[in-house]
Amino acid sequence: MRRFSYLTRAVWLLSLISLGTDLASEMLYPVMPLYLQSIGFSVFFIGLLEGVAEAVAGLSKGYFGQWSDRLGRRVPFVQAGYGLSAVSKPLLAVLATPAWVLLARTIDRLGKGLRTGARDALLADETTPLNRGKVFGFHRSMDTLGAVLGPLVALGWLAGHPGQFRPLFLWAFVPGALAVGVALLLRERRAEPSGRPVVPFWGAFRYWAQAPAGYRRVVGGLLAFALFNSSDAFLLLLARERGVSAPGVIGLYVLYNITYVVSAWPLGHMADRLGPRRLLVAGLAMFAVVYGGVALVHDVRILALLFGLYGLYAAATEGVGKAWVSTLCARADVGAALGTLGGLSSLAALVASAGAGLLWEVAGPGLTFGLAAGAALAVAAYLATVRVALPR
Repeated sequence: MRRFSYLTRAVWLLSLISLGTDLASEMLYPVMPLYLQSIGFSVFFIGLLEGVAEAVAGLSKGYFGQWSDRLGRRVPFVQAGYGLSAVSKPLLAVLATPAWVLLARTIDRLGKGLRTGARDALLADETTPLNRGKVFGFHRSMDTLGAVLGPLVALGWLAGHPGQFRPLFLWAFVPGALAVGVALLLRERRAEPSGRPVVPFWGAFRYWAQAPAGYRRVVGGLLAFALFNSSDAFLLLLARERGVSAPGVIGLYVLYNITYVVSAWPLGHMADRLGPRRLLVAGLAMFAVVYGGVALVHDVRILALLFGLYGLYAAATEGVGKAWVSTLCARADVGAALGTLGGLSSLAALVASAGAGLLWEVAGPGLTFGLAAGAALAVAAYLATVRVALPR
């Protein structure tokens, strides 16, 4: 059991909380674009909705991340954030108007922003340089296990109740509420307060100005990629446009998440051995293959292969990227550093998703996905060569 000694009580609890919350969210995520299209929402509005929701998460990630550092406390932010996300799910079942859907999604993303920096800082506090990739990789695997189970629940429901989307929004409250219950078991591991004053909400990203040069170089590359990395909803809409049935679209999403959950932890181990840079660059190359491929193919079997490869991309980048960035800042600034990365990435997602929706309607999906593939290759080349010095 000493091999897994890095899986502490806090790591297990945070991973179980993420599993339950992601199960709730992913019951709805692959259904959401299909549902919105079925009630008359355009591709552009779907992209704008996802972008605005992520922008709200982005602003709040940076703000609450540095607030968590200022207080030297993490757990209250984690508990409140997961609570908001749980409450938002049944709200989506009440009305189908654009304003109400936007409100419910905003509450959900505000909860994500409230908890993300503090949660990732809690995880970082449980690590050493020798196991950081393993810890973040394990957490991502558990989180993504929820993303496998959630769509399977949705698939089972729709198989017996075709076209009845709204009850899923009510059922999604159950695993979300259970996750909040587990969050109440977390214990505060009091961190050293940063001593910095809490800046205004709109100034939450001031950490960027004082961050080490290596942090800015790496995060700058990741943000450049995020400007072209639109919501996964577009991949699902493209599969539907290629003639895949609604249950088939959910099945592709399940395949993506199964690949992700199986590979995230092993790739975390590989990142500790080879270094996170190599894994991240390889992941971006896989993204380019997927986005370039879906722009060209119509065969469902090839689409399935690409969705599986997309799971490998996610496993090689999301947890690994956070693990790398957490080494590029002072220990007392981890919450602000990761919150700023997540926050600015979410703001970039607003540009990416709104732009992708507009480009899709003007020029079609081929150019939309091809442009993103090219951007991923350019950023991969940059991150492969950028000089990074660790802070002293």
